Amino acid sequence: MSRRCAISGKGPMAGNNVSHAKNRTKRRFLPNLRTLRVTLEDGTSRKIKISAKELRTLKKNS
Repeated sequence: MSRRCAISGKGPMAGNNVSHAKNRTKRRFLPNLRTLRVTLEDGTSRKIKISAKELRTLKKNS
């Protein structure tokens, strides 16, 4: 399962967990994906994964 937005292409980023003692271990920042059902032009529906930020943008512009 790919964790990637279907519209913006936003995917996981890498970074560090930093403890109080400044020890650093690798971690991943995953995008906030939501599953959205979209109706296509031919009448069929399809589920796509979209980030929450893009969902807000779509609702704002529609």
